[in-house]
Amino acid sequence: MKKTALITGATSGIGRATAHEFAKHGIHLILCGRRQERLDTIQKALSKQTEVYTLNFDVRDKKATSNAIASLPDSFKTIDILINNAGNAYGKDPIHTGNLEDWDAMIDINVKGLLYVSKAIIPQMTERKSGHIINIGSSAGREVYPKGNVYCGSKHAVLAITEGMRLDLNPFGIKVTAINPGLVETEFSQVRFKGDPIADNVYKGYKALQAEDIAEVIQFAISRPAHVNIADVLMFCTAQANNTILNKDL
Repeated sequence: MKKTALITGATSGIGRATAHEFAKHGIHLILCGRRQERLDTIQKALSKQTEVYTLNFDVRDKKATSNAIASLPDSFKTIDILINNAGNAYGKDPIHTGNLEDWDAMIDINVKGLLYVSKAIIPQMTERKSGHIINIGSSAGREVYPKGNVYCGSKHAVLAITEGMRLDLNPFGIKVTAINPGLVETEFSQVRFKGDPIADNVYKGYKALQAEDIAEVIQFAISRPAHVNIADVLMFCTAQANNTILNKDL
């Protein structure tokens, strides 16, 4: 029987790449995002390979999240794999000049949004005593860097929540995985720098990780035998040694 995966933040970057990777393996997809036109485009492209259903909602909205997941048709209600991918960084200011709206957005999406989606799905997994949750963290959840303050804090929270999930869900046989990428060439920097041209320089001079690289590792994690759980992955491109050391000569 084909498995069903729900992916948040599926309209771009790692989420979209994961949807494409899963479709190759015939996994049924529930794609979630805020941009319906992009969801429609991805659905059209992947429907040739697998069954696809889309949900248009913002993970920051607790009620909308709960209602959207509750609205799934019977054929998509049983979710075997949850990919908590929705997340963003806003601004790169030192703590004393940080923007409160940016802080709220990062905490609301990266932390609370992950919790809202998880809360809507975990009970069916505990009832069945099966399932796999993959939370997309960041190397920022392992190591704080200058001007990363609240973003790093939000990703440290994701890692702590992931470890807490693994402990609490262990009696139910549910796998829980953290995937923590370093620099990935996606829309991430465009969002973080709010369209400032500086964003164009973030990925110049070296080969950053690509969204597809992360998707392949996610596919590897979910395809392990029942007795194997890939608990935690830290990924860098070859040019990146940690969050502050980057070799742009490669």
